[in-house]
Amino acid sequence: MSQAVYDEIKNLVTESQNENTKNIDTATVEEILNLINREDHRIPAIVAREIPYIAKAVNICVEIFKNGGHLFYVGAGTSGRLGVLDASECPPTFGSDPEMVQGVIAGGYKALSAAMEGAEDKYEQGAIDLRNAGFCKKDVVCGIAASKRTPYVLGAVDYGISVGAKSLYVTCNPREKFDIPVDVAICTVVGPEVVMGSMRMKAGTATKLVLNMLTTASMIRLGKTYGNMMVDLMMTSKKLEERSKRTVMLVAGLDYEASAELLHAANGHVKTALVMTLAGVNMQEAQKRLKLADGFVRKALEL
Repeated sequence: MSQAVYDEIKNLVTESQNENTKNIDTATVEEILNLINREDHRIPAIVAREIPYIAKAVNICVEIFKNGGHLFYVGAGTSGRLGVLDASECPPTFGSDPEMVQGVIAGGYKALSAAMEGAEDKYEQGAIDLRNAGFCKKDVVCGIAASKRTPYVLGAVDYGISVGAKSLYVTCNPREKFDIPVDVAICTVVGPEVVMGSMRMKAGTATKLVLNMLTTASMIRLGKTYGNMMVDLMMTSKKLEERSKRTVMLVAGLDYEASAELLHAANGHVKTALVMTLAGVNMQEAQKRLKLADGFVRKALEL
């Protein structure tokens, strides 16, 4: 490591020493757990302070999605895994196209289960991997790097900016020290980790919360829920099948068998089934209404 890189890293908040846990190696198991828990309790309030910026990021994502674009998370190590995780959970939760939200991780998918630390230092590879994933001007890139400085992530974000695409950044270092020209930066400054530099801990938790908010709020704004229930899901597993039936039962007031029959008539699509029964129309009319209503069940029922 060069002196310049050393100086850059040692001055990061995420690499500083936590005064509250300096003697954690002499603590009992219960004391260790209490120390970790106390530090974790700080995170929700820190994330809450970034809501204005998260809201701006959501608005960008919604606009991108409406215009046929995609959200690409890019990260290394824990940050990359969290991006891939959030992306992979969108299709079963919201019935979204698997390409709508994608995760790009330094070192490729092998890095999901095995540490490949050197991969994060390859600036050019970030751009190459993002381009190879099909990224273009109509998409949005979201860099994820608790330290802010990860070369692989910077390379991908710089590439996204260079092609004229929208750009976001999720980090755990202060906004006043953030100098990357993205459209929106989300800076959850969680402070020093319980174990110095172990950003899988508080930084990872804060990042997971932000990514949850980013995609969940975006999907809600795209009509993927009715109230607080998933309605764009498909019955692709036994769990999702039973969840679909329960949703129809709760919303439409039908019993189990009637809900199953309705879902069968709607080709297993909850949103279509709800419009069919609540508006008293057939599947084709329900689908037509949903299209005119941009996918929102409430709007489709008002047509």
